[in-house]
Amino acid sequence: MAATHAAPPPPSRGRRGEGLKALLWLSPFLVGTSLFFVYPFLATIFFSFHRYDLFTLEYVGLDNWAYVFSDQLVIQSAANTLWLVVFMVPAQLLFALGMAQLLTKVKAGAGILRTIFYLPSLVPLVAGTVAFVFLLNPATGPVNQILGFFGVEGPDWFGSSAWSKPSLTLLGMWGIGNTMMIFLAALLDVPKHLYEAAAIDGASAWRQFRSVTLPMISPVLMFSAITGVIYALQYFTQAMIASRVASGGTDSAGSTFTPGYPDGSLLTLPQHLFHTGFRDWMMGVASVHALLLFAAAMIFTLMLLRQFRKAEES
Repeated sequence: MAATHAAPPPPSRGRRGEGLKALLWLSPFLVGTSLFFVYPFLATIFFSFHRYDLFTLEYVGLDNWAYVFSDQLVIQSAANTLWLVVFMVPAQLLFALGMAQLLTKVKAGAGILRTIFYLPSLVPLVAGTVAFVFLLNPATGPVNQILGFFGVEGPDWFGSSAWSKPSLTLLGMWGIGNTMMIFLAALLDVPKHLYEAAAIDGASAWRQFRSVTLPMISPVLMFSAITGVIYALQYFTQAMIASRVASGGTDSAGSTFTPGYPDGSLLTLPQHLFHTGFRDWMMGVASVHALLLFAAAMIFTLMLLRQFRKAEES
């Protein structure tokens, strides 16, 4: 006789109950993700193939995509945003890590110094940017006056296309309090006996930093790098305010203010997205901008994850 196999027992009510409980506990996350990520993402894809101005909706196929890739302002704003990712983010991370490393060595007054270095991150973005523009004013700002006292001719910081993005980088480095505190917590969590063992083996301070500190804080470095890149890809407020204040432009009727002053050097892709969608009412084109930003964030994130994984393996 052929062997017969018994049918698997039906799932018990206990398992069904556990599954329902799991769904119940996950429901806030599932509902929130569906409403605030999945639906907007699918809607953005849908509108990217339509001409949409909040009142009329017309299917145009790939016309919006072709328009975006032929728009010189998109190319310029994307290049400015890429500059911030490549130069500003590493500068912020290195400066924050250096300040955190310095604070681990300070014994007397460490709490006061930590507070002083953290305070700039509490300043509102608009107020901090306006203050920085006035501090770096080439005619009346104290920075150029101090440089002139030492015989150095200060540049036209936010009025020059060559210095505008480095000026924003200085502003970003000034406000690295949050990143610095994260690095400080990671550095203080490195076991002391690892440094002691490395010192006994004759490792120099640089060798200890490379072989002990960096591997131990690599997850924090990865987190800070990824969040920094995503923040740079969404860079909007500081660039817009600095450009507007430096140019003296306003939003009043008849204003001659051009976003990205000077010469479009401070025009970022999020700014161009905003003006395209909410001033020109080209929502379909703005949706393409948003999808490009999302794709760039995913690509940079995957690249960083891959690089950190290779570094850990080596």
